[in-house]
Amino acid sequence: MIRPGSTLGILGGGQLGRMMAMAAAELGLRTHVYAPERDSPAFDVAAEHTVAAYEDEAALVRFAKAVDVVTYEFENVPAATAATLAAHALLAPNARALAVSQDRLTEKTFMAELGIATAPFAAVASEADLIAALERIGRPAVLKTRRFGYDGKGQVMVRPDTDPAEAFAAIGQAPAILEGFVPFEREVSVIAARTAAGGFAAYDLCANEHRHHILATTRIPAGVSRRTEEAAFDIAKAIADALDYVGILAVELFLVTTEDGERLVVNEIAPRVHNSGHWTLGGAVTSQFEQHVRAICGWPLGATTRLGRVEMQNLIGDDVEAWERILAESGAHLHLYGKAQARPGRKMGHVTRVYPERD
Repeated sequence: MIRPGSTLGILGGGQLGRMMAMAAAELGLRTHVYAPERDSPAFDVAAEHTVAAYEDEAALVRFAKAVDVVTYEFENVPAATAATLAAHALLAPNARALAVSQDRLTEKTFMAELGIATAPFAAVASEADLIAALERIGRPAVLKTRRFGYDGKGQVMVRPDTDPAEAFAAIGQAPAILEGFVPFEREVSVIAARTAAGGFAAYDLCANEHRHHILATTRIPAGVSRRTEEAAFDIAKAIADALDYVGILAVELFLVTTEDGERLVVNEIAPRVHNSGHWTLGGAVTSQFEQHVRAICGWPLGATTRLGRVEMQNLIGDDVEAWERILAESGAHLHLYGKAQARPGRKMGHVTRVYPERD
């Protein structure tokens, strides 16, 4: 157990690291943030910070020895970085969770082995592989790089009239995965936490809307049946248990509605605090950031009870210019990330609104 007064090391200095550091401070913990960018927003709220590359082994060792536990705000931590940190400090979530989530093919294979539904998929390493995969899976389908894609980057839709060669070229002919298109009604996600002792708690399923492939709005409740919501919880727990996971885990799913009812198909997982969980800041008894700190420190998990109907809106680019109007809005919880410059597609903050429950 990590005691109050200890130091939490955070790899990555963006808004997720910033909000983790703020939650840790409220629980009596110091934070030390490691990031290569000198203007990292998390530096503003951390007791200490290190500016160094993720490949700088000497700096990583010094960082690991200066903290009591290390966590991270993004899943594309280099494998060598994770190994170095784990050799000198407690790393949570563990390196296996990183390895599974970093590679879409590994991730989908892992889900299949657990018996969890995903889109049909096939590995693609060449144009010939893509043609063969399209013959088996059909069109439309989505071609995605196996690694480093996010917010719609590194993927292309393969429609009936799409030239496979052009699609493969569009992702830089990188190692890829072809996924069959899922005719979903909406995208949903479950944010859950697990402790090293196996304690588990999940927040209510939330419905997500994207704009230009970037999360724009999250709403809770998600408007699904109780049975579907419990199925999402079961999926998250099965994944967390199989990975011996510690911390907050996000599972993104497609909700498919047919004559036979609702079913869930896993899209991907994120081994970290997640944008679709930002509603918990102001919308739940325990925020996802506090819950993550509790989990990695070996503390009891907090209540996941929501405080009403909740809507979280991302402030992307110039959306942040509405900050004064939002502050004047009764019941709005504004969170700004301390980024110096607004750019198209850049997440500058978010606002959470909580409304009374309906009967």
